[in-house]
Amino acid sequence: MFLAHTANSRRWALVAGAAVTASALLTGCSGGGTSSSSASGSSDTINYALPANFTPNWILPVGTAAHLNTNNSSISQSLWEPLIAYDGSTGKVGWNKDNSLATAAEFAKDSKSVTITLGDRHWNDGKQITSRDVEFWFNLVKANKADWASYSPGKAPDNWTSLKVVDDTHFTITFDQAYNQQWMLANELSMIRPMPQHVWDKTSDSGSVSDLDRTAADAKKVWAYLNDAAKKISGYATDPLWKTVSGPYTIKSFSTAGKVQLAANAKYDGGGKANIKTVNLLPFTTTDAEENALRAGTVDYGYINATNLSQESSFTAKGYTVKPWSGWAITYMPYNFNNPAMGAVFKQLYARQAIQMSVDQTTLSKVVFNGTAVSTYGPIPQGQSSSFVSSEQKNNPYPFSTAKAKQLLTGHGWTEQNGTMVCTAPGTGDNQCGAGVDKGTKFRMQVLSQSGSTVTDNMMSALQSSFAKTGIDFTIKTAPVNSVLSQAGQCKADQAGCKWQLSFFGTAGSWYFPAYPSGDSLFATGGGSNFGSYSNSAVDKLVTQTTTSSSAEAVQKYSAALAKDLPVVWLPEPDYQVSVVKKGLGGFAQDSLANFHPAMWKWTTK
Repeated sequence: MFLAHTANSRRWALVAGAAVTASALLTGCSGGGTSSSSASGSSDTINYALPANFTPNWILPVGTAAHLNTNNSSISQSLWEPLIAYDGSTGKVGWNKDNSLATAAEFAKDSKSVTITLGDRHWNDGKQITSRDVEFWFNLVKANKADWASYSPGKAPDNWTSLKVVDDTHFTITFDQAYNQQWMLANELSMIRPMPQHVWDKTSDSGSVSDLDRTAADAKKVWAYLNDAAKKISGYATDPLWKTVSGPYTIKSFSTAGKVQLAANAKYDGGGKANIKTVNLLPFTTTDAEENALRAGTVDYGYINATNLSQESSFTAKGYTVKPWSGWAITYMPYNFNNPAMGAVFKQLYARQAIQMSVDQTTLSKVVFNGTAVSTYGPIPQGQSSSFVSSEQKNNPYPFSTAKAKQLLTGHGWTEQNGTMVCTAPGTGDNQCGAGVDKGTKFRMQVLSQSGSTVTDNMMSALQSSFAKTGIDFTIKTAPVNSVLSQAGQCKADQAGCKWQLSFFGTAGSWYFPAYPSGDSLFATGGGSNFGSYSNSAVDKLVTQTTTSSSAEAVQKYSAALAKDLPVVWLPEPDYQVSVVKKGLGGFAQDSLANFHPAMWKWTTK
């Protein structure tokens, strides 16, 4: 998903903030080599290919559900640096202080508060970045939390009882109880994005800047104004709102088609100064179109389909290196448990078990992804070693077997008719279809899936064939990722927007976690990115334990529970992409949290 959290996330490739425990995440991709010029013909410029159909469409450093894709987050963080940046841009996930506005975070002994120190930093208009800019973000999010994609009930900002400004460079956040310090720092405090209060704290273009966000009512007006401005993509490069930045880059141009040009911020005074003056972020509607651009040499940093790894030599011959980009992520299809036609079926655990048993992850990983994906059987990433994965998840509680899946359905009141299972024994008994499943209900489900990706299309076709063997009719509807995100949100059965049944944000649209994979925004009741409205009170308690306990056992229990309860359809987790990088481009590692960091890119000499 993409969905990803970021601390605004792709998370899709949803959209997470992040860090992970000691050395759990290591990735690598540094350039090196012979060329010191880019495809554009200038050592001061780079052309970077954005994933197919992941069009940037949001600039405000506070994400909403319809705008959760990693490109938005990466661009935003290049303009407005996080308070505490966690990433893997140096090859190991951790606190990247060069690109953070905070220099220290000191927790109280009882773990019920933290005092944060800001560095001596300035907005590019010369104004000092102060605690007031943090307070501005805090007040906006607190008053508009329901619209904030990273919000989960009971978590930030609910569990932050106060933010007290000590002075211009120090403030204290108090919590409602003691929390796991690692989780709080990496998963919650990393979401804070100081914003220029002296420019943004107003309610109209002609409004004067004041302390409007002091009250919830005024904070809602400010939020509405900023969000309305952020919807006007064509104005990103010209609207004065977006010209006051703290990061290493500014916006030079930003088209509605997704082509973005970043220019180095000459006034930047942080530690992560841009090495390359101009960054061109190039959108593509299909992976084939992007690959053609690579072959033509007009892209410096792009990607190929995993199915084309056998053609690696053709790219190395053109002066590229080929490097898989692995991620701290999971891939899945959310169910819509409130869908009026299939929601009642999805709520039956046996039905979800039959669906999961019809997914041959091993073959999908081998054939569709050419060996660049790993099977995932629960809510914790399995592609990289960690202490978080339970034995239940590792051992796959529902091995692939369409024969057993079919038996499971027939044993619960379903009869195969013309190749499709039909409920013939409604009711709540042992051998009946279950609560809310009417007689005559056909096991037909539709997925709304990413368009423009051959790999995604191939996987969906393989799933369609596998489901058919179980007696499940599976139809596929495609749309650009942003459209899938906007159409597949939380809803109630009687709402017009609740017609979606399953959604898939693309093979490059996995959910990328913060360092500590607690899943509170994904699978807790009411979680901000719990798209399908999954709800299980026992799981909610386990999620809470993962945020308060410092023991890995809490996460393992959560892992085991969701591996068994199947809140979504678990799918193979592919590499974020198979990168093709021009030789001579270095200075960075490919961030396992799926963000890209243009300030770190640089052209090297021989």
